[in-house]
Amino acid sequence: MNGKRNFLKALTGATLIPAVAGAASLTGAASMVENGRSQFPNVWLKTHEGKDVRFYDDLLKGKNVLINVMYTACTRSCPPNTASLLQIQEAYGARIGRDIHMYSLTIQPELDDPKALAAYVKEHGIKPGWTYLTGRRADIDQARRSLGFFDSDPARDAQPTRHTGMVRIGKVPLDRWAMVPALSSKEHMLAVINGVI
Repeated sequence: MNGKRNFLKALTGATLIPAVAGAASLTGAASMVENGRSQFPNVWLKTHEGKDVRFYDDLLKGKNVLINVMYTACTRSCPPNTASLLQIQEAYGARIGRDIHMYSLTIQPELDDPKALAAYVKEHGIKPGWTYLTGRRADIDQARRSLGFFDSDPARDAQPTRHTGMVRIGKVPLDRWAMVPALSSKEHMLAVINGVI
């Protein structure tokens, strides 16, 4: 197991821990769920289809997940990141939505309501099994921070144009995690994903 972890660490440049180094502790936040070493907020979010879901209970618990952050008005990094992840969705085919779950979390929930996210899904040809998520600002922030999607500088963290181009990969039941750049080659991303899930 350690050999596999070291191999994946070398591939991704990221340690296989629940959040990136320097992540703020979320102990004391309401509705936290502890899973091994990880803690996730069990906040309510809304899908691009208008369905209410709990972040941990409905989206993470017991699942293999690929998660990124985005926003629909983004014109620089989000479209190529989405195109790259669409290749991953196509590579896994029917497994997406069945034993691998893809989630994109907006970082502009005030603008990205379910209707805006549904339009983005349609525009980019996203297939079923890949869910786009929005919610209240505080809940979105708790969810993304629990995954390591944040900047330690609050001013930079508040700027949507500075969001990360990373994909969080998790096998939640085993608390096994990695991150990989969304613009990595398809082959590299698939190798990292397969090593985790």
